Amino acid sequence: MRLRLALAVGTLLVAAAASSAHAGPGDELSVAGHGTVAGDGTVTVSGTYRCLDDSAGPVFVSSTLVQEEHSAGIGGTRAVCDGLERTWSNTAVVKEPAYRAGDARVKATLMQLTPTGPLGLPLPGFLATRDSAVTLR
Repeated sequence: MRLRLALAVGTLLVAAAASSAHAGPGDELSVAGHGTVAGDGTVTVSGTYRCLDDSAGPVFVSSTLVQEEHSAGIGGTRAVCDGLERTWSNTAVVKEPAYRAGDARVKATLMQLTPTGPLGLPLPGFLATRDSAVTLR
């Protein structure tokens, strides 16, 4: 249940980012040209990021994998915002829909949670997004 909730949240965040992304100065995100898919449904995608300031709230790299009509959130990584280029890697077990080796797309988002919403609930701020072709091996 927790995994499904995490995947759903990741997917929603990436979808929202596509319409409201605004990169801050120095915020960067990339997706590696390949990922892996194991026989048990474990999928891993990765890339690099750089962010400068996480004083307003925690920053995460989320990712969604799309292959044909299938789409699923693939984990999330807490980012370290120190101005250095760092690597990220997200992994999830996805059995339905099952992914296979071949062409796919990764939609990645560098997102910051800020406590400025109504009732003190955190709101996502989208620092950078990337939609890249990948090859699953």
